[in-house]
Amino acid sequence: MHFDAVLLPPRRARMIAQGLWHDRTINDNLDACVAACPDKLALTALRVETGELRRFTYRELARMADRIAVGLTRLGVGGNDIVACQLPNWWQFTLTYLACSRIGAVMNPLMHIFRERELSFMLQHGEAKVIIAPKVFRGFDFEQMITALQPSLPHLQHVVAVDGTGANSFEALLSGPEWENAPDAQDILTRSRPGPDDVTQLIYTSGTTGEPKGVMHSANTVMANIIPYAQRLHLGREDVVLMASPMAHQTGFMYGLMMPIMLQASAVLQDIWEPQKAIELIRNEHVSFTMASTPFLTDLARTVTADVNAGGTGVPSLRTFLCAGAPIPGPLVEQARSALGAKIVSAWGMSENGAVTLTLPEDPDERSASTDGCPLPGVEVKVVDGDGQALPIGESGRLLLRACSNFGGYLKRPQLNGTDADDWLETGDLARIDAQGYIRITGRSKDVIIRGGENIPVVEIETLLYRHPAVAQAAIVAYPDERLGERACAVVVLKPGETLDLPTVVDYLKAQKVALQYIPERLEILDAMPATPSGKIQKFKLRELMRQA
Repeated sequence: MHFDAVLLPPRRARMIAQGLWHDRTINDNLDACVAACPDKLALTALRVETGELRRFTYRELARMADRIAVGLTRLGVGGNDIVACQLPNWWQFTLTYLACSRIGAVMNPLMHIFRERELSFMLQHGEAKVIIAPKVFRGFDFEQMITALQPSLPHLQHVVAVDGTGANSFEALLSGPEWENAPDAQDILTRSRPGPDDVTQLIYTSGTTGEPKGVMHSANTVMANIIPYAQRLHLGREDVVLMASPMAHQTGFMYGLMMPIMLQASAVLQDIWEPQKAIELIRNEHVSFTMASTPFLTDLARTVTADVNAGGTGVPSLRTFLCAGAPIPGPLVEQARSALGAKIVSAWGMSENGAVTLTLPEDPDERSASTDGCPLPGVEVKVVDGDGQALPIGESGRLLLRACSNFGGYLKRPQLNGTDADDWLETGDLARIDAQGYIRITGRSKDVIIRGGENIPVVEIETLLYRHPAVAQAAIVAYPDERLGERACAVVVLKPGETLDLPTVVDYLKAQKVALQYIPERLEILDAMPATPSGKIQKFKLRELMRQA
């Protein structure tokens, strides 16, 4: 694969001169861990459905990474080849990334909620050579789905199934044989190690305004965010990081997979969100930090409160909960602070740059409810009007961002990079900045719904609804939800004489192989859409209607 990460070279000299790029890779960090603390517990991974708990020291982590790396080369994987990974938060996810990094391959994390529609596009566009997925997870047969897609994906040579029973199982091909002891292992593990400016991750946006876009990151761009992020939160080698947010999201990938290794800390993975299991992990593993979206915080606070009321001990080791993905309601900050005894920190960011604005642990709690934080070192923000002119403090407008962690560009789509000659990125969000430099996201200039931290591809769902024989017009808009922040509502105008109900819509979209989390949870039927004189649907009026209904 040729990676057209055109935004990186012009930025390099300035980033190095300012000390914002560190010219290290995850290999350097893992090697440093093995040298400094080989027997320290590095990774604990819980499978909620089975109760299986797998642990690795740093020495064991590095050895398994080497093993899988050599195994991948036996499958024909080499430098700049794409290895797609559609796994939940299992230890195999972490080890696959570390293995790819050993041999210069590029990992493409894929959400386990994706089904045929999303996968077929991403695997084709990214030219993945190998995909690693569960045989079965939560009752769904991933191996069967992907194998059925494989004939239409000319680049996809291998489907590797974790817990598989055939010759293509992860265990048989990668983690079982002691590949690290092969005569050619050391040569394989040293000849194609990537540099800090090489692409290390390809992660797709959700396609909220069209087809998904492949975000390219180097070690320099992701580490330029993780290092100041950890410093602001006062995280260090003694911390234990719980990650229940999917590692196929930037949140899980950067702060649950990479950050603990960079800190020589310990990571704890939870694959299915069950707040009671999270409480047990926090207690048993002495978790001090976690990051997730607002629903996770809501659930954890409620469950801990019930636990304490029933005579439980709460989660005394938890020091910080960083909440991102949607604004945190003020009452929730108070409730969570009281229930958890932890500092609640708010943040904002994108797949394109990581969490780039954070409140400070020293800030009053109110800051986390009323703002989305202030920029990290190496990050600049500005709010402009429609003509690109800077707006006064407190006025809402387009949010632009210039950051040391900004991505290298969109794979095969440099025309969509949205970055000007001065390296300012058009975020697609609307915001205001207060006198202290803290931002508040006030809306979105791009058409997107965020359900529990998961972006819903609005345009794609609307396109499918337009194809339904009963539908004349369709729009997907958000309606507020106390737990998830937003849910999706389908608003339609029917063709004469037609009828439609929500179960029919759900069944129709399921038949189109749409991920369940993307399917609207409410249906409104109108006689006519509110529209501009040119005929464009006025979604702000639809959103107002949703709030009134």
